Amino acid sequence: MNHTDDILCVKSIYKVFGPNSDMAMKMLNNGADKDEIFKKTGHVVGVFDASFSVKRGEIFVIMGLSGSGKSTMVRLFNRLIEPTSGSIFLNGREITGLSDKALLDVRRKEMSMVFQSFALMPHMSVLENTAFGLEVSGVSEDERHVRAREALAQVGLAGQEYSYPHQLSGGMQQRVGLARALANDPTILLMDEAFSALDPLIRHEMQGELIRLQAEQQRTIIFISHDIEEAARIGHRIAIMEGGRIVQIGTPLELINHPANDYVRAFFKGFDVSRLLNSDDVPAVDPAAVCGVCQKTLSHVQSHH
Repeated sequence: MNHTDDILCVKSIYKVFGPNSDMAMKMLNNGADKDEIFKKTGHVVGVFDASFSVKRGEIFVIMGLSGSGKSTMVRLFNRLIEPTSGSIFLNGREITGLSDKALLDVRRKEMSMVFQSFALMPHMSVLENTAFGLEVSGVSEDERHVRAREALAQVGLAGQEYSYPHQLSGGMQQRVGLARALANDPTILLMDEAFSALDPLIRHEMQGELIRLQAEQQRTIIFISHDIEEAARIGHRIAIMEGGRIVQIGTPLELINHPANDYVRAFFKGFDVSRLLNSDDVPAVDPAAVCGVCQKTLSHVQSHH
């Protein structure tokens, strides 16, 4: 891919929480770390000098431990949290300086978000919940119901249009949340720990559903996770965060074979690399690029296909 495939570009983004961010930024520029800044100023460094690009049509996973800055990062993209400094570009257009009106338009049409909590309105039917974002955007009732029905069909909920949230399982409720985001036909789908509240079997099912939808629609998805199994399963590339910094970005195999440091290496400790290698993946893997341990796994997997 070349630069024209970049749909979202983040350049030198910082986020400092506190009333005097200038002081904290000065300390950062002088080499202080986030712990020192918090101790001396009470300010929290959420994101530190992040620069990267997300490619059109990929599932880009941002992961890290609790407090690493991953959920702050995703909220900077649509400015639910305002960056302290730096720039964010969507399709070549800088969105960090947009007016409130223009920003609202971006949130409605360009970026839809799916949260960990289902956030469904209990008094609304599944159809009404799915169409809610379109209603807020001023779309006519006929059109928004058509689009909502299409989105519900995409996530396997055709026939549930007139059910209510309390009648649905947790997995079905999260499918409604996903359908609501898809109904807006966003340029980028933002998903913040969207499946972490689900039980393991339903979570695995929803991951598969997301992979299927992305393959069919080639939609760009930015997915936040703390689970390496989930990240490696769904992500084309993974960005690993620590202490507000982007530590490393790469494909799952790149991160396994060439971890930038012990923090990255620890994420994959005990990870079964054969999970990355199904019958469709194996022919595309260059054995010369795979570490010795992974080569043994590759040979084993290939011998069984």
